[in-house]
Amino acid sequence: MSGAVISFLIQVIAGGAGGNLLSKFKDFGLGPTGSTISGAIGGGLGGQILSALIPALSGAGGVDIGVLLGQAVGGGVTGAIVTALVGIVRTNFFKT
Repeated sequence: MSGAVISFLIQVIAGGAGGNLLSKFKDFGLGPTGSTISGAIGGGLGGQILSALIPALSGAGGVDIGVLLGQAVGGGVTGAIVTALVGIVRTNFFKT
């Protein structure tokens, strides 16, 4: 597999983990599946944006532990942020 595919998979997995971790600490009402899906989407998209903004995270020179850790942290944080935003929107705007 190429470095770009490995980086993207790490971002998505870390994003799902970040979304799930956030839902354990703060109740946003998405449930485990919703938190994982929104975190994975946020991790994948946010990780790609971070890779474009910070070239050191792109892994163009090869895959090493620094790039992998950067991708994991970036994907996890952006996955948690997207999960929080989706939870806030769902809680405040779609009250039943």
